[in-house]
Amino acid sequence: MKKSQVVVLFALLALVALPLVQAQQPATTPAAPAAGQQPANPAPQQEKKVIKDPAEYNAYMAATGTQDPNQRISQLESFLTTYPNSVMKEDAMELLLKSYQQAGNAAKMLETGQKLLQIDPNNLTALAFVSYLELTQAQQGGPDAAQKVTDAGQLAVRGLKVLQTAPKPEGVSDDQWAKTKDTFRYTIFDWSAAMAAVQAKDYPTAVNYLKDRVANMPNDLGTVYYLGQSYLEQRPPVVDGLFWIARAVALAPNNTEIAKYGRSRYIRYHGTDQGWEQLVADAKNQTTIPAGFTVAPAPSPADQAHEMLAQKAPEKMAFAEWQFILENGSPADVNTVWTAAKGKPIQAIAQVISATPKVLMLAATEDDIQSKTADIELTLATPITAARAAKLAGTQVTFQGVPTEYTSDQKANPPVFIMKMNEGQLIGKSAEEPRPTKPTPHKPSAH
Repeated sequence: MKKSQVVVLFALLALVALPLVQAQQPATTPAAPAAGQQPANPAPQQEKKVIKDPAEYNAYMAATGTQDPNQRISQLESFLTTYPNSVMKEDAMELLLKSYQQAGNAAKMLETGQKLLQIDPNNLTALAFVSYLELTQAQQGGPDAAQKVTDAGQLAVRGLKVLQTAPKPEGVSDDQWAKTKDTFRYTIFDWSAAMAAVQAKDYPTAVNYLKDRVANMPNDLGTVYYLGQSYLEQRPPVVDGLFWIARAVALAPNNTEIAKYGRSRYIRYHGTDQGWEQLVADAKNQTTIPAGFTVAPAPSPADQAHEMLAQKAPEKMAFAEWQFILENGSPADVNTVWTAAKGKPIQAIAQVISATPKVLMLAATEDDIQSKTADIELTLATPITAARAAKLAGTQVTFQGVPTEYTSDQKANPPVFIMKMNEGQLIGKSAEEPRPTKPTPHKPSAH
């Protein structure tokens, strides 16, 4: 984990660790109720844990009473090794987790938190620390990044459920406990759960978590941006997303990617960019969406498709225009475009999503390129080599193909569109096979 991310983690979780750093203190002998009486509060989580072995008791008290985090880590590790079945095992491990946090050791925090969850899957501190660490590691990439996001989200959902009934720890003030719960909820659990939902393209669920978070972190760019995106990527898009994406642009005026995305979604919804700059200016100083916020919608997709056909013959349209009409047009307009396209060779430029020697999965529209979603399945007339196929993924190619059929389901989540083409060819430089490098001959050594 990068040093800067570790520093951020410790800053975020300092509030969590400080009021809870002292573990529960055990008794050396059971505290039995008086004869004929029942305990005043029989709830298991409130019962005092008892260490019967004096040596174990002394070792635990020595470890928990140590102020230096590195010395405390050493003593707690020794205690857990010597007394693996101690009644205080969970308490000791939770204190060990927080001690690693104080010492700045993120790797051992994650390892200890995962072990703690094996003992108690509902341990609130472990759920928070591990969820945050898993998500932070996922953001650095790697082959298991997607799984880490999913894992972080699952832990977060469980953490939010546990948080609803979690009792206030002994010795912690009401104010400290309220702040700690807020840190767990808004800083960690809502974020991890939202990012897992965004990854799964479950945008309504992501909105629920992000709305909760933005109410308490109204100036956090990531929260505002993903809330806007999660509204706008739904089908149909939700107009509230235009306010939040405009606010994200206002919060990051030099971020060209956010600005490009926001403007494109505004145009898609409204039909033109008229009013967009004013919306960005208005959103800059508004931390909540105005009551009754709305943007006039553009003509319906079917009307837009019909107008496109009125302005241009299908033979002169780009693939993206075909796709829009085939997805949204009336039956008559769809038939007009498909009659013009089917069985006739076309040439286009596309991004290779995946490739085999025989079939290329391509993205030919800007949206599908951004989301890495194939919209063309091109079957090659002449297979390419496996080595060539392996190198094509992620590259841009010029191709020719003959449309044979297409599938469109705009009610799916996410929507589906794929056009199959055969007789595929790569054109120009795209068709060039990499030439094998000839080995350099070695001169015979002189004797």
